[in-house]
Amino acid sequence: MREINILDLFSGTGGFSHGFTSYSNNFKVVGAVELDKDAAKTTQLNHPDCLVINDDIRKAKPSLFKEHLHSRKIDVIIGGPPCQGFSSIRPFRSSDEEDMRNSLFEQFALYVNYFKPKVFVMENVVGLVTHNNGLTLKLIEEVFSSLGYKFEWKILNSANFGVPQKRERFIMIGVLKDLKLSFPEPTHSFEGKTIGIKDKKKMIIVRDNLPQALSVMDAIGDLPPVTSGEEKIIYESNPLNDYQRARRCKSSKLELHKATKHPPKMLEIIKYAGDNINCIPKHLISSGFSNCYSRLSPNEPAPTITVKFVNPASSKCIHPLQNRALTPREGARIQSFDDNYKFYGSRVQIIKQIGNAVPPLLGKAIARTIFDILN
Repeated sequence: MREINILDLFSGTGGFSHGFTSYSNNFKVVGAVELDKDAAKTTQLNHPDCLVINDDIRKAKPSLFKEHLHSRKIDVIIGGPPCQGFSSIRPFRSSDEEDMRNSLFEQFALYVNYFKPKVFVMENVVGLVTHNNGLTLKLIEEVFSSLGYKFEWKILNSANFGVPQKRERFIMIGVLKDLKLSFPEPTHSFEGKTIGIKDKKKMIIVRDNLPQALSVMDAIGDLPPVTSGEEKIIYESNPLNDYQRARRCKSSKLELHKATKHPPKMLEIIKYAGDNINCIPKHLISSGFSNCYSRLSPNEPAPTITVKFVNPASSKCIHPLQNRALTPREGARIQSFDDNYKFYGSRVQIIKQIGNAVPPLLGKAIARTIFDILN
């Protein structure tokens, strides 16, 4: 079978496209656009043959990829336009590039219009569905319809696809009209609750008798214990399950497993941490959301990992059994990155990249479906 060429827009770390390439060698990431300098370098490190354009997509014209492609076609475009780009969308009234507004979603649509891939996958926050009372999504649908695509969207929970995290994403798959549309089938059982989505048809149906969703400790239980501020660079035990074995793959050295050095007051707070903020004595904290200063449950998937996953004052990120926040390696494990996936940048930048990423295993589940659609 010939290569299936992918263009990854708003690529971040390249985690989404890594899901595709880890599913099949037939998938080739030939191009990517990413604004953040360090994230773009991370994409380049993991996809060395890809042309990565580190720029604002509004300046990175689709024609820039023409020379690199050497007459190869783009088969699949994937990406998640940041949701702040949705406020000024309007339907395409013509295919004239100059006539398209400058919103980030419209840049995604402009690339789809330019390359006419057989398939596109647009991922986003669940809030897109209710944004502007549903008008935003209606306009997005009008745009893709006007470009000649049939499409469907659903809310996918990462926990149903082997990711140890309850991260929900809006996924829209569009195909040219001669292709058959489908969505990935869950591989794991997890009943999540999606707020604000009333249409049950937009949720994936989970069959009976699937294995239970992976828990936090399923993901990180083999990593050596570290105290506040401590780092370990050697695996001290063997992997305990298939997930850990798969993430370690060919890694001989443990990287990014350094705990945040918490000040004494935070360490005092962490000692009391439980399921929510109410476990903390009132004299130790003045305010915070219910999930701040709280401990991850060892036996269920983590809540959505955010860019704040090393800061207990901002998110639920305290280790289930140790008195500290997660390390970047533990965050990457919960996001389903392999231990040998390369990250570029400072610790702060890498944490941000991990927190913003599409989990590669969710990408892999979608890749399986796209592979079937194209065959």
